[in-house]
Amino acid sequence: MAIDALLGQSYPRLLREHYLPSVLVTAIPLIAKARPGLVASGTYFVCEDEAGILLGAGGWTRRGPMGENDSKTVHIRHFATHPDAVRQGVAGAIMEVCLKQIASTDAERISCAATRTAVPFYRSFDFDILEDMDVELRPGITFPAILMERLLV
Repeated sequence: MAIDALLGQSYPRLLREHYLPSVLVTAIPLIAKARPGLVASGTYFVCEDEAGILLGAGGWTRRGPMGENDSKTVHIRHFATHPDAVRQGVAGAIMEVCLKQIASTDAERISCAATRTAVPFYRSFDFDILEDMDVELRPGITFPAILMERLLV
Protein backbone atom coordinates (compact mmCIF):
# COMPACT_ATOMS: atom_id res chain seq x y z
CA MET A 1 0.00 0.00 0.00
CA ALA A 2 1.29 3.47 -0.88
CA ILE A 3 0.49 4.84 2.58
CA ASP A 4 2.63 2.13 4.21
CA ALA A 5 5.50 3.13 1.92
CA LEU A 6 5.06 6.80 2.85
CA LEU A 7 5.03 6.01 6.58
CA GLY A 8 8.03 3.72 6.16
CA GLN A 9 10.01 6.47 4.44
CA SER A 10 8.86 9.31 6.65
CA TYR A 11 9.08 8.06 10.20
CA PRO A 12 12.62 6.63 10.26
CA ARG A 13 14.11 9.78 8.75
CA LEU A 14 12.03 12.48 10.39
CA LEU A 15 11.81 11.03 13.89
CA ARG A 16 15.48 10.16 14.39
CA GLU A 17 16.36 13.68 15.55
CA HIS A 18 14.01 13.37 18.54
CA TYR A 19 14.08 9.67 19.45
CA LEU A 20 16.74 7.19 20.46
CA PRO A 21 17.55 4.44 17.95
CA SER A 22 16.42 1.86 20.53
CA VAL A 23 12.94 3.44 20.57
CA LEU A 24 12.70 3.66 16.79
CA VAL A 25 13.83 0.10 16.12
CA THR A 26 10.88 -1.25 18.12
CA ALA A 27 8.31 1.43 17.23
CA ILE A 28 8.78 1.94 13.47
CA PRO A 29 7.57 -1.53 12.44
CA LEU A 30 4.39 -0.92 14.46
CA ILE A 31 3.62 2.71 13.58
CA ALA A 32 4.61 2.63 9.91
CA LYS A 33 1.52 0.72 8.85
CA ALA A 34 -1.71 2.25 7.62
CA ARG A 35 -4.79 1.47 9.69
CA PRO A 36 -7.40 0.09 7.22
CA GLY A 37 -10.34 1.45 9.20
CA LEU A 38 -8.77 4.88 9.37
CA VAL A 39 -7.89 4.94 5.67
CA ALA A 40 -11.47 3.95 4.76
CA SER A 41 -13.09 6.36 7.25
CA GLY A 42 -13.79 9.22 4.84
CA THR A 43 -11.82 11.51 7.12
CA TYR A 44 -8.32 10.40 6.09
CA PHE A 45 -6.64 12.21 3.20
CA VAL A 46 -3.59 11.92 0.99
CA CYS A 47 -1.67 14.39 -1.14
CA GLU A 48 0.08 13.29 -4.33
CA ASP A 49 2.33 15.05 -6.82
CA GLU A 50 1.57 15.23 -10.55
CA ALA A 51 3.19 11.82 -11.08
CA GLY A 52 0.99 10.18 -8.46
CA ILE A 53 3.76 9.94 -5.84
CA LEU A 54 2.35 10.13 -2.33
CA LEU A 55 3.69 13.19 -0.51
CA GLY A 56 1.60 13.19 2.64
CA ALA A 57 -1.31 11.68 4.52
CA GLY A 58 -3.34 12.35 7.62
CA GLY A 59 -6.82 12.60 9.01
CA TRP A 60 -9.13 12.63 11.99
CA THR A 61 -11.63 10.41 13.75
CA ARG A 62 -14.15 10.55 16.57
CA ARG A 63 -12.49 7.59 18.28
CA GLY A 64 -8.95 8.14 19.52
CA PRO A 65 -5.94 6.01 18.64
CA MET A 66 -6.18 4.12 21.93
CA GLY A 67 -9.94 3.60 21.62
CA GLU A 68 -10.98 6.61 23.68
CA ASN A 69 -14.34 8.08 22.74
CA ASP A 70 -15.62 11.42 24.04
CA SER A 71 -18.52 12.84 22.04
CA LYS A 72 -17.05 16.36 22.11
CA THR A 73 -13.48 15.42 21.13
CA VAL A 74 -12.10 14.48 17.72
CA HIS A 75 -8.61 13.10 17.18
CA ILE A 76 -5.98 13.96 14.59
CA ARG A 77 -4.56 10.69 13.33
CA HIS A 78 -1.51 9.28 11.57
CA PHE A 79 -0.10 12.37 9.83
CA ALA A 80 3.06 11.89 7.79
CA THR A 81 4.93 13.78 5.10
CA HIS A 82 7.50 12.34 2.72
CA PRO A 83 10.92 13.54 3.90
CA ASP A 84 11.59 15.24 0.54
CA ALA A 85 8.32 17.22 0.82
CA VAL A 86 8.71 18.58 4.37
CA ARG A 87 7.98 22.30 4.78
CA GLN A 88 6.30 22.54 1.40
CA GLY A 89 2.74 22.89 2.71
CA VAL A 90 1.71 19.25 2.25
CA ALA A 91 0.75 18.48 5.86
CA GLY A 92 -0.68 21.96 6.26
CA ALA A 93 -3.01 21.46 3.29
CA ILE A 94 -4.20 18.15 4.73
CA MET A 95 -4.71 19.75 8.14
CA GLU A 96 -6.80 22.53 6.56
CA VAL A 97 -9.10 19.92 4.97
CA CYS A 98 -9.41 18.19 8.35
CA LEU A 99 -10.17 21.43 10.17
CA LYS A 100 -12.83 22.35 7.62
CA GLN A 101 -14.57 18.99 8.10
CA ILE A 102 -14.22 19.14 11.87
CA ALA A 103 -15.80 22.63 11.90
CA SER A 104 -19.02 21.08 10.59
CA THR A 105 -19.25 18.73 13.59
CA ASP A 106 -20.32 19.38 17.18
CA ALA A 107 -16.75 18.83 18.45
CA GLU A 108 -15.49 21.18 21.13
CA ARG A 109 -11.85 20.12 21.01
CA ILE A 110 -9.30 18.39 18.83
CA SER A 111 -6.77 16.08 20.44
CA CYS A 112 -3.62 14.50 19.08
CA ALA A 113 -0.79 12.32 20.31
CA ALA A 114 2.01 14.17 18.55
CA THR A 115 5.50 12.89 17.98
CA ARG A 116 8.17 15.13 19.47
CA THR A 117 9.13 16.00 15.90
CA ALA A 118 5.62 17.23 15.04
CA VAL A 119 5.04 19.54 18.02
CA PRO A 120 6.00 22.73 16.10
CA PHE A 121 3.63 21.76 13.27
CA TYR A 122 0.68 21.33 15.62
CA ARG A 123 1.55 24.49 17.54
CA SER A 124 1.33 26.38 14.24
CA PHE A 125 -2.33 25.27 14.13
CA ASP A 126 -3.01 26.53 17.67
CA PHE A 127 -2.65 23.21 19.47
CA ASP A 128 -1.46 23.48 23.06
CA ILE A 129 0.79 21.00 24.82
CA LEU A 130 -1.02 19.23 27.64
CA GLU A 131 1.47 16.61 28.79
CA ASP A 132 4.01 13.98 27.88
CA MET A 133 2.48 10.58 27.31
CA ASP A 134 3.43 7.06 26.35
CA VAL A 135 1.42 5.40 23.60
CA GLU A 136 1.23 1.66 24.15
CA LEU A 137 1.93 0.04 20.78
CA ARG A 138 1.93 -3.51 22.17
CA PRO A 139 2.28 -4.89 25.66
CA GLY A 140 5.73 -3.83 26.79
CA ILE A 141 6.35 -1.51 23.81
CA THR A 142 5.55 2.16 24.29
CA PHE A 143 6.27 5.22 22.20
CA PRO A 144 6.89 8.61 23.83
CA ALA A 145 4.51 11.28 22.52
CA ILE A 146 3.09 14.64 23.46
CA LEU A 147 -0.63 15.01 24.15
CA MET A 148 -1.81 18.18 22.44
CA GLU A 149 -5.21 19.84 22.18
CA ARG A 150 -6.94 22.63 20.31
CA LEU A 151 -10.16 24.06 21.74
CA LEU A 152 -12.88 24.91 19.25
CA VAL A 153 -15.33 26.75 21.52
